[in-house]
Formats: sequence, structure tokens, C-alpha cells
Amino acid sequence: MQQYIIYLYTFLTIFGFWLALQISKRWKSMIFNTFILTVLILVVILVIGKIPYDDYMAGNAPINNLLGLSIVALALPLYEQLRQIAKQWKIILSIVVIASFFSMLSGAVLALILGASPEMVATVLPKSITTPIAMEVSHNLGGIPAVTAVGVVVAGLQGSVFGYLVLKKLNVKHQEAIGLSVGSVSHALGTVSCMETNPTAGSYSSISLVLCGIISSILAPFVFKLIYFFA
Repeated sequence: MQQYIIYLYTFLTIFGFWLALQISKRWKSMIFNTFILTVLILVVILVIGKIPYDDYMAGNAPINNLLGLSIVALALPLYEQLRQIAKQWKIILSIVVIASFFSMLSGAVLALILGASPEMVATVLPKSITTPIAMEVSHNLGGIPAVTAVGVVVAGLQGSVFGYLVLKKLNVKHQEAIGLSVGSVSHALGTVSCMETNPTAGSYSSISLVLCGIISSILAPFVFKLIYFFA
């Protein structure tokens, strides 16, 4: 019986997300980020209910098991935007390749300067890739996937809360450029933020999200070796 009761935590997670979504819709602001609100709501519930974190995570196995399948689902936005990609493929590909390279290089070099071990450098390197791909890249490079996931969330939160606002303050007016920029460094969370603000930005952010995931997974081993070649 206990085995079935624990899976009620899956519905608790869904409820937390639903409640956060309602709040975000009611008060439309970058401050009321759906992801952040979901985390805060669930933390409050776990603390008040004195629910052990291990039990909560075990109860969310059905959701966690979908993480791998989400990699396949990333092909959908890419397919939906094929016409746009075909028309501007040179510009889009150039931006995505450059963004992927420097996103990985910047974090890894900073970690190296701060004295991080090769394991930690490999952990930090894929921080700007969407979670399922980032964790796999981290594992293949000898990093710690669980810590990589935390870095991905932090990067995503920064982009989703501040990315769009910063680019607007810098007088970047083209929604296509905003979308490609945010999607390339803040992946899914940044893309959701763009979609809530402007459909065009969201569309291009989804393109950047998928392409950066593909390109970064290819470039990551070379970037990792490049860093230690010059170190």
C-alpha cells in the first residue's frame, strides 16, 4: 500500500505547477516566473508537511522517467520551424554555433581559473544545454550529472527572469535575435519566458534551444580537450 501512496507525490508536483501557472497568469510579470513559483510552493509544502525529500523524489519517478523521452520531443519544435530555418539557415546556424561554443568555453574556463578539478570542469561545461542532453554530456565527459542539472536550472532561471529584460534594455528590438540569444544560453526556461512575452521570440528561442542542444553535444568533447590543451 505504501508503494502506491508514495506516488501521490507525483500529483503534488503537478498541483504545484498548476498553482504556479495560475499565479503567473493572474500577475503577468517576469518576477512571477512559473518555474520559481513551482519550486517555492513545493518547498513550502514539503517543509510544512514534514515530507522527507527522498520519499518525495521516489514518488516522482513517473515524471523523472519522462526526462529521457523529452530528448525525442525536442525534435517537434525543430520540425515546426523548418521553413524558417531553411530561409535563414546560414545566420541561424552561425549564431547557434558561436553561442554554443562560447557558452561552454566561458563556464569551463572560469571553473578552471578558480581551481576546479577536471571532473568539476566537465560538470560545469554543459550548463547552457537543456537538462536531459546536458546530463548525458556531463556523464560522457566524466562530470557529475546531478550537479550539472543544478547548473542548468540556475542558467535557465537567470535567462528566464533577466534575459529578455536585459536585451530590451540594450535596445535589441528584433524578436528573432532576442529569441536566438535567450534560447542559446537559457534553454527551456528561457524559451518559456520568451513565449509568454512574444510569440516570434519564443519561436526562434525554441529553434535555438534544439539546435544548441545538438551542436553542443557534438562540440563539448572538443571544447573540453581544447581547454586542457592550452591550460
